[in-house]
Amino acid sequence: MEANKGSKISILGAGNVGATIAYTFAVNGTCSDVVLVDINEAKAKGEAMDIRHGISLAHNIDIKDGTYDDIAGSDIVVVTLGMARKPGQSRIDLTQNNVNIIKQVMPKVAEIAPDAVYVVVSNPIDILTYTILKCTNLKASQVVGSGTVLDSSRLRSAIAEKAEISPKSIHAYVFGEHGDTSFVPWSTTTIGGMNVSDYWASKGNSEELDTDAIEESVRVAGAEVIKRKGATFYAIALSVNKICDTILRDSNSILTVSTLANGRYGIDDVCLSLPCIVNGHGIAGEINPPLLEEELAKLKKSADALKNVISQLTF
Repeated sequence: MEANKGSKISILGAGNVGATIAYTFAVNGTCSDVVLVDINEAKAKGEAMDIRHGISLAHNIDIKDGTYDDIAGSDIVVVTLGMARKPGQSRIDLTQNNVNIIKQVMPKVAEIAPDAVYVVVSNPIDILTYTILKCTNLKASQVVGSGTVLDSSRLRSAIAEKAEISPKSIHAYVFGEHGDTSFVPWSTTTIGGMNVSDYWASKGNSEELDTDAIEESVRVAGAEVIKRKGATFYAIALSVNKICDTILRDSNSILTVSTLANGRYGIDDVCLSLPCIVNGHGIAGEINPPLLEEELAKLKKSADALKNVISQLTF
C-alpha cells in the first residue's frame, strides 16, 4: 500500500506575493509539499532554494521549483499570475492583460490538476476568479478567490484598535468587490455577541463610533502600504495561508471568499465576496445573513460595478 504523502500546494507565480505565500506555508507547516512555478524559472528556483535552506529551523516541508507538469496531484493550486499596473495604463487595460494571461495558462493547468481547489490571489481577484470559471471546466465550488478575507482582517484590526480589544474577539466582514466598491455590513458586526455600536456605547463612549472613517481606512489600506513600501505581500500571504489551511483541514470555516454569485441576494453571473463555508471541497455552502435595505443596495452596486468591468473585457 502506498504511503500517505500528505498535502501538496502548487503556487503559480514566484513574485513577491507567491514567494511570501510559500514562505508562510513553511513557517506554519501548512502542507507537506510546495511547488513554485514561474515563467522566470531561475526566480522560482532561487525562491525555493532560499526557503529550503531554512527548513531545518522551521517545519519539515518539501519545497521545490517546477513546471506545469509538476502541478499534477496538487490538493490546492494558488494562482498569483499577472502583471502590475504600468504608468499610464488604464485599469481596464491592465485587467484585460491579466485576463489574457489567465486564459492562456489556466485551461492547461486545470487539465493537469482537475481535482484541486484553486485559490485565486491575482488582481483584480473577482474578475480573474470569474475568468477561470469561464475558461476551464472547473466547478464553481473549486475556484475560491481570496476576496475580502484580507479586507475583513484589516477591518477587525481597525475596530480592535478603537475598541482596545483583541481582533480575534471581533466578528466583522467586508462584503462585495475586493476593491473600491467594497462595504461593511455594520448590522452584522459584533463584539462579544453585541452589535459593535452597542458595545461601543456600553464602554461609556459619549460619541458614536465613526464607522465611516473605519470603513474608509480599510478600503485604502492596501494603497497606503503600497505608497510606503511599493507592494503588499505579508498580510495577503497570511490570509491565503488561512484559506489553504481551512481547505486542507476540511474545517468548515466561514470566510468571505470570492465566488460565483448564483442568485444570492438576487445577484447572478459575477464573482464577489460573501460569507461561505469553506472545507476540503472548496466552497461547501453559503451563509446569507439578513442585510438592511441600504446594505443590500451597496452589495448590488458593487456587483454592478464588477459587471460593468466584465462587459468591457474579452473572455
